[in-house]
Amino acid sequence: MLPPAVSRPSPGLHCGGLPAVEGLEMIVGKIPFLEAVNGSTVLLPCSYVSCIGILRLYFNWQFNNNGTMQKLCEATIPAEGVDYDVSVVRERVEFAGSSKTNNVSILLWNITFEDAGQYTCFGRNPKEKGRNHMHVVDNTLTIIIASAVGGGIALLMGFMLIKNFTIYVLARIEEKNSSGVDNTENGLSGSKADSKPTPKKK
Repeated sequence: MLPPAVSRPSPGLHCGGLPAVEGLEMIVGKIPFLEAVNGSTVLLPCSYVSCIGILRLYFNWQFNNNGTMQKLCEATIPAEGVDYDVSVVRERVEFAGSSKTNNVSILLWNITFEDAGQYTCFGRNPKEKGRNHMHVVDNTLTIIIASAVGGGIALLMGFMLIKNFTIYVLARIEEKNSSGVDNTENGLSGSKADSKPTPKKK
């Protein structure tokens, strides 16, 4: 699992220097994808930074479901360091951010094959006065299906190995027990009781 995202200027953002990029920037980290096993919990990191500060910053997370963008959660941050409520509109999604660190990351719980795809962390800062908003596509789960399938295959192989080993051990124990039994007194197949031929009927 990735560590929580933290607010940090990107290489293209020069706060306090010339030239300055005053627009809002959403940062999703340096790792473009994340491998995850089916049923695990995944952190999707995102933070924001702006040289001119924020005022009523709107953000949301969206999931690209076969070309249709589905909203996962959204909120409006009144100002820097001010607490806010996040509206989560999809099951198994939990907001994991903090107003103190400009963090708007989310957690995906108990992921399934259907969760594979592209996730977008979107932000719009009205303080920019009409400046185009910035958004970054987060490819964190683009290969989750391959990983989840691999995990499922690994579990299946492990189960088969354990099953075969158990059958082998039980067969060896049964063979050992049966070889230690004296069949001469029991009249079982292969004993002396069977050595006499059956008389033929006339």
